[in-house]
Amino acid sequence: MSNAATAEGRIHEFRTTSGSGTIELGRKLAHLLRPPKMLILRGDLGTGKTTLVKGIAQALDAADPDEVTSPTFTLIHEYDGILDGNPIKLFHLDLYRLDSERQLESLGLDDLLTPDALVLVEWGEKFKSIRKKASGEIVIASDGGDARRITVTLKD
Repeated sequence: MSNAATAEGRIHEFRTTSGSGTIELGRKLAHLLRPPKMLILRGDLGTGKTTLVKGIAQALDAADPDEVTSPTFTLIHEYDGILDGNPIKLFHLDLYRLDSERQLESLGLDDLLTPDALVLVEWGEKFKSIRKKASGEIVIASDGGDARRITVTLKD
């Protein structure tokens, strides 16, 4: 793990070597991701975006890893959790199937970002409005086999 600060914000870099390692990293990251936050989850298909969310949800006592699935067809999954004794809403979105800002508007994203919300958006980089509102991003890249490089950038 390494940390750095740049003009874009604070950057944390990690490497995992398995799906279970990515879930474990998600559990650790949950404590970095204090609400309210909207983060873009970037990575190719199959790199582990949902796997990382499994660990975040588990750390927030919002869901067991096997209960967290990709919201590819439902677009949004909502979980109720706890962070430091306070209630937290975890929203996991998958916008892969959306093509336009108009389709995005129908989701009511602005209503999701409440003071107690952590909003994780797969494929959010496709939309200017989300890039503008995002408080950072998590980029997951394959590093050969099951290994992943995970870079978390949080705007200050």
